[in-house]
This record gives sequence, structure tokens and C-alpha cells, in this order.
Amino acid sequence: MINQKKSLLRILPVLFLFLTVLTSCSDTMDSDVPEEVIEEEADDTEFEPTDWTVATHSNDADPDFEEVFEDNTVKRLDIVISSTRWASMLSDMTSMYGTFGTRNGGSFSDENPIFVPAEVFYEGKEWYRVGVRFKGNSSLQNSWQSGNMKLSFKLDFDEFEDDYPQIKNQRFYGFKKLSLKNNYNDRSMLREKVAADIFRNVGLASSHTAIYEVYVDHGDGPVYFGVYTMVEEVDDTVIDTQFSDNDGNLYKPDGDGASFSSGSFSEADFVKENNEDEADWSDIESLFAILHDGSRTTDPATWRTNLEKVFDTDTFLKYLATNTVIQNWDTYGRMTHNYFLYNNPENNKLTWIPWDNNEALQEGNMQGSLNLDFSDLNTAGWPLIGYLYADENYKSIYDGYVEEVTSGAFEANAMQELYTNYGDLVSPYATTEIPGYSFLNRVSDFQTAVNQLKTHATSRAAAVNAYLD
Repeated sequence: MINQKKSLLRILPVLFLFLTVLTSCSDTMDSDVPEEVIEEEADDTEFEPTDWTVATHSNDADPDFEEVFEDNTVKRLDIVISSTRWASMLSDMTSMYGTFGTRNGGSFSDENPIFVPAEVFYEGKEWYRVGVRFKGNSSLQNSWQSGNMKLSFKLDFDEFEDDYPQIKNQRFYGFKKLSLKNNYNDRSMLREKVAADIFRNVGLASSHTAIYEVYVDHGDGPVYFGVYTMVEEVDDTVIDTQFSDNDGNLYKPDGDGASFSSGSFSEADFVKENNEDEADWSDIESLFAILHDGSRTTDPATWRTNLEKVFDTDTFLKYLATNTVIQNWDTYGRMTHNYFLYNNPENNKLTWIPWDNNEALQEGNMQGSLNLDFSDLNTAGWPLIGYLYADENYKSIYDGYVEEVTSGAFEANAMQELYTNYGDLVSPYATTEIPGYSFLNRVSDFQTAVNQLKTHATSRAAAVNAYLD
């Protein structure tokens, strides 16, 4: 079993605890980080970005998806943070979630963890004064309180451009923002990657993903933080590249209103990721009004016509079919989060974008994933599913997509081969994760989890056949 050293963590002073636990697991593997990188920041404003090129660092370059999100490989990313700034990140986390390694309950923080400047190294090149912070909600809190330092990171490559003019509009191969997900609660370390690819393969707007091994040097050399999934940010290049116009309102719903139940609308539950200065939620309010209009039962044809003026029902039904076939409990239908809505200027319709898939491809927790016929759904609580599925026209479209997903992007035999290939690819990196930076209790947990994914794909094919019959 992985020793979290909980008793030690409760005794030592917080700062000393952090430095001791982290440096004790330092990895001695070679690093691409040059020795002359300054450890203490003191006055770090005087520097020349010598590795800067248009293709690698400039916002004049188009996003290089083949470089950053290459399939069938595991790439290495190094993050170098001074010991002082690392200590400030840990202190900030302590203020939000309590002492590292201590289960003290509490709710999720309303604030994001702090950004600090750090250096990022990849393939022998340096990116300068990159904004780095911890990220996540339940995964962040639970990892921290369980004494696991494999935390998710958010990278913003020009976050500190006002402090360091040399990095104005700095990009990472065309990307301003990227997420490094820690694959929380996923011992296969594949769910985030595979689920996002399935969504894109069925034709939905969805983040690109890739597998990385991540090292963090916070003062005493590189420490292997383990296998992460690099995820494309929706408010960065997903909107820019997967839609013809990026000026529409982008929302990241979270809270009671995100259920779309009658009377639950609240501006606070529909956080704007752009156009924040425009205090206008009329597109969301219109969807609420039409969704709950009495014509749904008295004149379904009119209701559908009005609904489709403001909501991309076809995209939602395709998403719903995909999400239900592959199973994903940690999103709409069970939880009031983990999706985006984009008001696509091309048709002025709110369009559904899936997000955060580490809990997909399994029955799941809480009440578990929804049944294919939604017989276990509280329709009033989740009307976007319940009302559309109850409509004969929309149910027919949904059923068609269920069959399409199962025979295409989630075909059982193809998934078996995919899981085998990914398992072979990731295994050397997953099984060498180190205590305190891993969700594996034993090395065999990884292959067991991959085998469970294979079994899941077969069982879902059988479930779909039963449903359609």
C-alpha cells in the first residue's frame, strides 16, 4: 500500500512538512532543465527569452495540435517553481483546505488557488514566467486532504505579462491556456483521454487531450509527479478552432440553476467565461422560459420550433446519447456542473460542450450513471433530459444516435484494441509513479483498471442492444 505518511504530516509544522515530503521523493532522472535556472526569484525581471520563436512562443502561430496533443505517445513536461513561490502555493492551499494530509471536511472553496510565475520546459525549450496554479474542486480537495501531492495544474502562458513584458502574448505552440489533469479516481489514467476523443469522434465540440509525464522542480531537483492528461481549454482554442465565430457568450454552469429545473435560474449559476462586462443572460433566460412553456404538452410542434430557435437540440441529443452510452455520472443528469454552453453566433443557439471526463466510462458513484431509457431520472429536476426524451420526435433522434455511437465511436471490438494499445503505451509511466504522487495502491492496479475498461465496453454494447430491442 502507498504510504501517505499521515502520522508524520500531522506532527511537523506545515512548511517543513511540505518541503520534507516533496524533496524526499525527488527523482534522479535526467532533466531538460538547464542548471543555470535561478532558484530564488529575488529580482527576476531582467532576462532574455532566448528560446522564443514564432512557432513555439508567439500568438501569431496557429495552435499546433499535432505537437501538443499527439496521440500514441507520452511526452514529458517539466515545471520549475522557486521554493519561495512553491511555499506560497502550499500555504494558500492550506488556507483553503486545511493541513495537507488531514481529513477535515469542509466545502469546496469559492476561490481558485493562486497563480505564481514558473518556468516550463518541453523538448529542450523554455517557456518563461508561466502562470501556474493548482486546479479542481472535489478532486483537488480530496487529493490534498488525503496527502496526495499529485494535484492538477492550470497553465496560463501570459498570465504575468504585465510584470514581465518580455513574455507579452506568450503561447505554447499557439495555446494560451492548458490544463494538466491528475486523473483523479482513475487508476487506468485513460478515462479523460478516451472519453474526450469519443465526443470529438461523434462530431461534438470537445477538448483535445494527450498523455504527459510531469516533473516539478520546486527547489531540490525534478520530482516525478506522475501521469497527467493534458486538456485543451474550452475558453481558449476549443471556441477559436471548433466554431466559426468565437464572440458568443460562453458559460460554465455550476449550481442549482445548472439543472434547468423550473424557477432555478440564477445569474450566479451561469458564470461567464467571456463577455463578462455585458450583464446580459437573456439567452439563458430564453431557454428557461421556452423549456418550461406550457406548449410543451398542449402544442409539442410549436414547443419544439421555439426551443430550436434558442437551443441546439440536435447537438444536445447527440451528446446525451454519447454520454449515456459510455456512462458518465459526474455531469448533467446527476450533478449540476461539468459542461459548457456556448451561444454560437453562427445560428444564435446555445450549444452543449462536454467537460471533465475523468469519471466517465464506468457506472460511477452517487446514484450511478443514468439508464439508457432514463427510467431512473427525476424529470422535473433535469428537464433538458426528461422533457426532450418524453417527446416522441426527440426520443427517435436520441435512439438513432445511441445506435450510431455504439456502432461507430464506441464500437466494442475497436475499444478493446484501443484500450490494449493505450495500456501498453502508458504502463511504463503509470507503474513507476512514486508514493505520495499516485492514486495506485499497488502496481497491478493499473492493468486491473485497463481490464475493467475493456469489460465495460463489452457490457455497454449488450446494454444498448437490449435497449434498442
